[in-house]
Amino acid sequence: MKTQVAIIGAGPAGLLLGHLLRAEGIDAVVVERQSPDYVLGRIRAGVLERVTTDLMERLGLDARMHAEGIPHDGFNLADGERLIRIDITALTGRQVMVYGQTEVTRDLMDAAPARGLEVIYEAADVALHNVESDAPSISYTRGGAEHRIEARFIAGCDGFHGPSRKAIPERVARAFEKVYPFGWLGILADVPPCNHELIYANHANGFALASMRSETRSRYYIQVPLDEKIEDWPDDRLWDELAVRLGPDAAAHITRGPSIEKSIAPLRSFVFEPMRHGSLFLAGDSAHIVPPTGAKGLNLAASDVVYLSDALIGYFRRNDADGVAGYSGRALARVWKSERFSWQLTSLMHRFPENGPFERRMQVAELDYIANSDAAQTSIAENYVGLPL
Repeated sequence: MKTQVAIIGAGPAGLLLGHLLRAEGIDAVVVERQSPDYVLGRIRAGVLERVTTDLMERLGLDARMHAEGIPHDGFNLADGERLIRIDITALTGRQVMVYGQTEVTRDLMDAAPARGLEVIYEAADVALHNVESDAPSISYTRGGAEHRIEARFIAGCDGFHGPSRKAIPERVARAFEKVYPFGWLGILADVPPCNHELIYANHANGFALASMRSETRSRYYIQVPLDEKIEDWPDDRLWDELAVRLGPDAAAHITRGPSIEKSIAPLRSFVFEPMRHGSLFLAGDSAHIVPPTGAKGLNLAASDVVYLSDALIGYFRRNDADGVAGYSGRALARVWKSERFSWQLTSLMHRFPENGPFERRMQVAELDYIANSDAAQTSIAENYVGLPL
C-alpha cells in the first residue's frame, strides 16, 4: 500500500491529524495496534481547551460535543476550608469544555469511514523503516500476514510506549524526565458531581480532585503513594477520604455510588527532543507526558496536530518545506510552556514526602497570594484555558 502520510496510533492525535489531512485531499492511513473497543475503553482526560474544541468545529464534528459537553467558566483551588475560584471567562474571555477524551475519540472514529480516512485496527508488530530517507515505510502483521505501507512521511501518534520515538537514533535525541513520588487513585461513578466546576484540593492527607464527565457521571482522584494497592481502597474508604480532603462544603454535596472504574496512575513529566527526524514526526504522548494536574495532555496533543497538519498541508499543497523543517521547534515551544504549568500546579497542590515545614509554608503563601491577586489569577487562567498557538 502507498499513501502520502502513514499515521501510527488511532487515539485523538492520530485521528485528528488523519481527518485534517483528508479534509485537504491528502492521502493518509492510520494504523492502530489495538481494537476499536480497546481504544474506546481508555479512561482519560475530560477538560478541553479552545484549541481542541476549535479543531472539532473545523472538522464539523462538534455537534455532540456542544450538545452533551459542559462549558466551564472557572475552576477552584482548595486549601483547608478556603475555596479560591479562578474565573477564567472573566479573566480571559474564554471557556473550557468538559467532554471526555473517550467521546472525542468516538466522534472521530465514527466519522472516519464516510470521510475516507482508513483506519487499520489490530495491527501487530508495527515497525518503522528508512525514516531518514524521503521514502519511509511501516510494516505490521494482521490476520497472520505481513503488510507494508510506503509513505512520504510518518506521523508517530502512538503514545509513550509506541515504536515511533524509538525509531529516532540516540545520537540525535535527548529526553527530559521528572518522576513524581506519588500517583493518582481515581474513581469513576455514575453520580452527579459535588460541584458544577472542578476542585483541586491541597490537604494534609494529600491532593484530591473533584471532576466530572457529565451532569450524571463524576470522576474523583486522590494522591496516593506509588506502592499503594487498589484492593486496599474499597469504594467506601475512597469516598470517606475524598470527603475529608475536599473539605466540608464539597463533602456535603458528594453523592456516593459504586465505582465503574478504579485505577492508580503514576505521575511524570517527560519531553523528548526533537519531535521530527528525517521523514518521521512525533505528536502527543509519543513526544511528551504531563501530569494530569491542569488537564494538558490531550490539549497538548491537539496543538501538536495543528502545527503538524499545517506543515504537511503546506508541503503537499504549496510545495513549502519550511513548516516541515520548523515543526519540532514550533511544537516544543508550546510543549515546554504547558509542562511548566502542569509542573507548577502539581508542585503547588500536592504533598511531597521529602518536603518539610518550609515547603508547606511556601505553598500556603503562594495560595494566599493567588487568592488576593488578580495578576496571579490571570496568569493561572491564561495557562488553564490554553496559551495561544
